[in-house]
Amino acid sequence: MSDRTTNVVILGSTGSIGRSTLDVIEHVGPRLRAVGLSAHRSLARLVEQAWKHRPRWAIATDEAAAGDLDWGLLPPETQVVLGDEGVAEVVADADVDVVVAAMVGSAGIRGTWAAVEAGKRVALANKESLVMAGPLVMPLARDRGATILPVDSEHSAVFQALAAGRREDVKRIVLTASGGPFRQLSLDELEHVTVEQALAHPTWDMGPKITIDSATMMNKALEIIEARWLFDLTAEQIDVVIHPQSVVHSFVEFRDGSVVAQMSPPDMRLPIQFALTWPERYDSPAERLDWSAAFSLEFEPADYDRFDALRLGMEAARSGGTTGAVLSAANEAAVAAFLLGELRFSEIVPSCRRVVEHHTFDASPTLDELFAADCWAREQIGKIGARGSGLGIRG
Repeated sequence: MSDRTTNVVILGSTGSIGRSTLDVIEHVGPRLRAVGLSAHRSLARLVEQAWKHRPRWAIATDEAAAGDLDWGLLPPETQVVLGDEGVAEVVADADVDVVVAAMVGSAGIRGTWAAVEAGKRVALANKESLVMAGPLVMPLARDRGATILPVDSEHSAVFQALAAGRREDVKRIVLTASGGPFRQLSLDELEHVTVEQALAHPTWDMGPKITIDSATMMNKALEIIEARWLFDLTAEQIDVVIHPQSVVHSFVEFRDGSVVAQMSPPDMRLPIQFALTWPERYDSPAERLDWSAAFSLEFEPADYDRFDALRLGMEAARSGGTTGAVLSAANEAAVAAFLLGELRFSEIVPSCRRVVEHHTFDASPTLDELFAADCWAREQIGKIGARGSGLGIRG
């Protein structure tokens, strides 16, 4: 990295990843500067962040919520920008070097797309961008000269481990999963999981949606699909292993049997900083492993029968097309329904499977067709939640 400051736009600055990114920027100092911050509805927090970091732009993606705020509260040097058009305008600016795509859910795809289209380095934390539109986003990145660096700890680990050998010598990658808080519960016990229990992750501090995804293992299903497109792999080259300590973040196995892993405490600031400063490495605010203390690491095979989400992820990685978009949207809606008490925890994944199995598959959809599939899947989950029982899809 040159001595000049790297200008960073954070899409989703008020969320968990966004706040950790600002922490990294503050720690690294003058090498990084937050020039753009965006929020959807947490606009009061966006104003607080603007006063601390003095960005050039504050972006409110929810234009209706933006109308209720007095934007005169912002620092005088910060310009207000609204909606998806505002996002596209900011990320395309010549002064912007890195765009952190940290908005949760399919709402973040348009920001990722705009940054890739502008040829930027994208620090990608929004799984849905590749889960939903990987076959479109990756070719666009190649055409526009954009660089996509993963922020997910697992994909960052794979990216780092791949540097140990040639791509043509890669046999497979292995994504690690904590197993979430319920990996040892009986199926009967899973029927009675509460929202509070599901939000209590044993190792990671994440937002509510991702925390629930970890408990159902849907986060790993989405990561399988993301890895398939990000690293140009087949589904058969991707595996999952349960690792409760969340210290080894993923493995790459080469054809000679060598296995290279990346290890660190479960702290998202490390993969965030790596994506912002790559190929350079600087001192980080992330936690360090304590090699003076004894500790052990456990690994066990993932149970695909117990965690049907993993099987769904593999199926979607194989089929491509609209499957990833439908699975991602159905899961997002099902998690929201669970948090509202409209679905039981044990109904989240079965609901997603039924929506996927009943959708009209398209092998080569456009971006607009993917968004249409996303809307359809959400509607189907809404019907399931409204019925309160029974997971069949009706017309």
